[in-house]
Amino acid sequence: MASSARNILLVIADDLGKNLNIYGQENCPDTPNLDRLASQGSVFDYAFASTASCSGSRSTIYTGLHTHENGQYGLQLGYKLLHYFSTFPHIESHPALFNALGYLTGIVGKVHVGPDDVYPFTVRDESSTRDIAWLRDHANSFVTRAKDEKKPFFLTIALSDPHRDMTRGGFANDTTYPEVNEKKYDPATISVPEFLTDVPEVRQELAEYYQSIHRMDQGVGMFLDMLERQGVSDDTLVVFLSDNGPPFINSKATLYDSGVRLPMVIRCPGKKTGTRNSNLISYLDLLPTFLDWAGHSEKNKPEASSRRGRSFLSILDSEKDEADWDLVFGSHTFHETVSYYPTRFLRTRRYKYHRNIAWKLDFPFAGDLYGALSWEGIRNMAPPVKIGERLLRDYIERPPEQLFDLQNDPKEVDNLAEKPEHAETMKEMRSILEQWQRDTDDAWLLRDGQSVRVLYNHLDSGLVLPDRFDFDVDNPGNK
Repeated sequence: MASSARNILLVIADDLGKNLNIYGQENCPDTPNLDRLASQGSVFDYAFASTASCSGSRSTIYTGLHTHENGQYGLQLGYKLLHYFSTFPHIESHPALFNALGYLTGIVGKVHVGPDDVYPFTVRDESSTRDIAWLRDHANSFVTRAKDEKKPFFLTIALSDPHRDMTRGGFANDTTYPEVNEKKYDPATISVPEFLTDVPEVRQELAEYYQSIHRMDQGVGMFLDMLERQGVSDDTLVVFLSDNGPPFINSKATLYDSGVRLPMVIRCPGKKTGTRNSNLISYLDLLPTFLDWAGHSEKNKPEASSRRGRSFLSILDSEKDEADWDLVFGSHTFHETVSYYPTRFLRTRRYKYHRNIAWKLDFPFAGDLYGALSWEGIRNMAPPVKIGERLLRDYIERPPEQLFDLQNDPKEVDNLAEKPEHAETMKEMRSILEQWQRDTDDAWLLRDGQSVRVLYNHLDSGLVLPDRFDFDVDNPGNK
C-alpha cells in the first residue's frame, strides 16, 4: 500500500551510450529490464550531460552546477600526477540538501566525486564491484533502514558496468558473478555504432562491452524487483541514466553528441507510462526535479541557490516539444590532469556550437582509450585513417569554433563555422554562449587570450580587451 513518502532511486551506469533497444539500435545488447522500465515510464531522446567525463558528470548531477562552477574540473582519483580534482568545499550537493530535508541518503557502488564532506551521504557503501547481487543486497539493507527509521530515502546506485576494466580490451567478463546469466556476443553480427570505425578490434571490444551491458541490465531488474518486494515501488521516483558516452574514441571525453547525448529513463508514480520525451533536458535539471518531486521546489528559487537547472517534473511524460525546452549547454575542461582541452558547447534542436578554447593544442586521449585495442586497430588501418566518418586529423586538430547542422549532419562532421551563409547563426550562437559563460562566472571566457573573469578589476579601471578570442602576435594592439 502506498504511503506519503516521496522516495528517489537514481541508478547511474558507467560509460553507457545509446546503443540500446529502447533507442532503436539493432543487433545490440539484450536489455529486457531497461525495456521493462521504459514501458513503465518515459524514455528521453534528448538528455544531455554537461561533460563527458565520469567525475565531472556525476558532480553536475549531484550539485546542479557545471564543472567550471563547482570545481570538479576532472577525475577525482588519487593517482599521483594524473588526477585529484575535487568539488569546491562551499558547494551544496544533493545528499546535503536531502539530509537537511529529513531524508535518509545513501550511495551504493562507485562514488568518484569528493571531498566526502561535500557529498555527505548518510550511508556510503563504496565499491567498484561488478557483482550486481551485492549492490542489490546493500540497496535492500538501505531501504530497510529507511523504513525502520520512518524516513523517505534518496538512494544512488552507481554501477561500474559497462566501464572498461584495467586490461587493454576487457570489460570484467572474465569473472563469474552470482545470479548473473552471462551472454556472449558474436563480433561478426553485432552493430557497430556510427561514431566508430568498423575494424576487427572495434568489433571484438564491442562484443565484450555488450556482454557487460547485458550484466548491467540484470542489475536494473534486481533493483526494480527489490523495490517491489519492499513495497515502496509506488512511492519511488526511479531514474536510470549514464554518466557519459561509451568508452571509445570519438565518444567519451568529447562533447560531440556521442559523448554527451545519453540514455535516460524515468519512472514516476502518477505519470503516464510508455512515453517518449523529445525535449532537450540537461543533467543540471535533475537536482531541481528531485527537489520538486520531494515537495521542496522552493529550494530551486534563485534566492535559495545558484543552480542553473530547472525542474522538468511537469513535462516529464510530455510527448510533444514544449516551449523553452530547446536549449542546453555543456562545459568540459579536463579528463585526467594531462588531458586539458577546455570546450564549451551550446545545443539547440537543430544546431550544435562548440567553442574550443585551447584549440591550438592537439585534442588529448583519455588514458583508457589510448591504450585500448580498438584505437590500435583504428590507427593502423589503411589510410586515410577515419574515426567513424571523421578524419583523424579533424578529430585531433580542431578549430577554435565548430558549428554543425544536426538536421543534415547528425554525426557532427561538416563544420559550418567559416561558411558565409551561416554567419548570422554563428553570431547568434556566440552571443548566447558568451552570455551563459558570463552568467555562470566562467573563468574560461577569453578575450585576447586572457580570462575576462581574472581581469575584472583592470577592466573596471579602463583596460580595453580586443574583441577576439585569441592573442594575435601579428596585430597585438588593442586600439
